[in-house]
Amino acid sequence: MTKTLPDPLLDSDFDDAEDNSSNSPTVAPIALTLTSDMCGIRLDKVLSQLLPQYSRNRIQQWIDEGYVLVDGKVPRGKTLALGDENVLIQPQASPEEQPFQAEPIALPIIFEDQALIVLNKPAGLVVHPAAGNWSGTLLNGLLHYLPSIGAVPRAGIVHRLDKETSGLMVVAKSIEAQTYLVRQLQARTVKREYLALVWGTPQFSGQVDGAIGRHPRDRIKMAVLTNATAKPAVTHYQRLATGAIDGRPVSLMRCQLETGRTHQIRVHMQSLGFCLVGDPLYGKPHLASVFERQALHAYSLGLTHPFTDENCEWSAPPPEDFVSLLNRAGIDLAVMDDIGKT
Repeated sequence: MTKTLPDPLLDSDFDDAEDNSSNSPTVAPIALTLTSDMCGIRLDKVLSQLLPQYSRNRIQQWIDEGYVLVDGKVPRGKTLALGDENVLIQPQASPEEQPFQAEPIALPIIFEDQALIVLNKPAGLVVHPAAGNWSGTLLNGLLHYLPSIGAVPRAGIVHRLDKETSGLMVVAKSIEAQTYLVRQLQARTVKREYLALVWGTPQFSGQVDGAIGRHPRDRIKMAVLTNATAKPAVTHYQRLATGAIDGRPVSLMRCQLETGRTHQIRVHMQSLGFCLVGDPLYGKPHLASVFERQALHAYSLGLTHPFTDENCEWSAPPPEDFVSLLNRAGIDLAVMDDIGKT
């Protein structure tokens, strides 16, 4: 009997669901002869009309990169068609159609065994290749560090952190381990706790139970919504300490996720009126320069080991930039010593 594996990204809201694990087929060159009625029309526009299966932007990129020859020569600039030219096009696969490449990228691994890799992702590192970031990602680094992980969907990644969020992530080294972790995520038994510095003073503790979906007017943002497309999302929070930056009150929050939706903590805290310090997307524009990223760090991760069934837990202190921000806010780091006791 064939078993169907659950989608490893079901709980993580990856939008790039296409599997790019195989090589794209070689595309044969395309030869065209332009007609006189095309005279005076830009070459990229002419070719996009003749080849509607390719976008105009993509064709222009091929022209710019020398993959289009007009009468045996590479056209320059915004070339106009004259009519009767012979055009030879060598279609190129777009980045998303190409297999992901292994790249030597430093991976701050804090634990590794035969089933798992746990790492402390630095801020600025993209987890998974996508538009605008086809290389230099955690996935590229994993393929270089452990080539065999290429046989696991998405190189074993089962959950992700935003580019500018630092902290703990777990990666599965086999399909069996990945499946086990995915089931834990679906059952909401994986413990994921974050430190967040927010503007204002929220109540001491509480819970946000608000479904999250794509913002109806701003497609790069998420929002708490009530429509059918929004996915359930639950965040528990506790205020650990208060301080001030430039005379404005801030609070250090402990946030625990039940679910793992895109931008979940950032969206949920904004929905309460307490956006994250430094958040360029959901924060206050006039305060964006206070910190170079959203003040969010995944400091604790707990799960059941896929092979031994042991309860495992790891922690990672906040990085230097986060610590400096807390110092600026007058928040004593000793508060961190009591986190595990609450």
